[in-house]
Amino acid sequence: MTFHIITLFPRAFDSYLGESILKHAIEDKRIRVKFYNPRDFTKDKHKRIDRAPYGGGPGMVIQAEPVIRAIEKAHSNILQNVRMSRTRKEGSRAGSRTAFIWLTPNGKQFTNEYAAKTAAKFSDLIIICGRYEGIDARVKKIIKVMEVSVGPYVLTGGELGAMILVDTISRQVEGVLGNFNSREEARIASPDVYTRPEVFPYKGIKYRVPKILLTGHHKNIEEWRKKRNARNI
Repeated sequence: MTFHIITLFPRAFDSYLGESILKHAIEDKRIRVKFYNPRDFTKDKHKRIDRAPYGGGPGMVIQAEPVIRAIEKAHSNILQNVRMSRTRKEGSRAGSRTAFIWLTPNGKQFTNEYAAKTAAKFSDLIIICGRYEGIDARVKKIIKVMEVSVGPYVLTGGELGAMILVDTISRQVEGVLGNFNSREEARIASPDVYTRPEVFPYKGIKYRVPKILLTGHHKNIEEWRKKRNARNI
């Protein structure tokens, strides 16, 4: 899976992608993350990419042309990789399919199910991150995008939403997690987990691990986890 992220602030991703599971996934080439900054595709000598909105209103709007050029560059790179893979007869890339994702509070709600279907269907995702008052809507008329929302709220920019997509979808790629079956969404998981010590004393009170987890009776433990899950839905 390769994530192609259109963003004005690629360095915003450095910390999250440079740690833990995603870092190892990138090093092991299970996933790739590439960045395309619209400022690099503007004809303005000052690299300006925003202008006041037509019709008035506060803030600035990101211009269509540099965003489209950045998307076209990402798509061109994908097509080039497909041609190279076919030349080398690498079947996994020969059938490459691309989705264009537009992050917006008005889009379809992103879920684990959506992430799993996306990982199964596509090999390349071009994720478009908005900023300021948004991106000129004509981009959506030129590029067939999937409008996606990470929640019923407004973020300062699309970068945090893109990180959520990268994290959640990457978990669906086999080999990213040490044990593919460790995905909480693929098994019965309780919202509460425990580890040693069995008894944890704090300010005169002894906090104990639920007895059911100490029995070793897997069927009963699963039933207990189901009930805990249902209680939190």
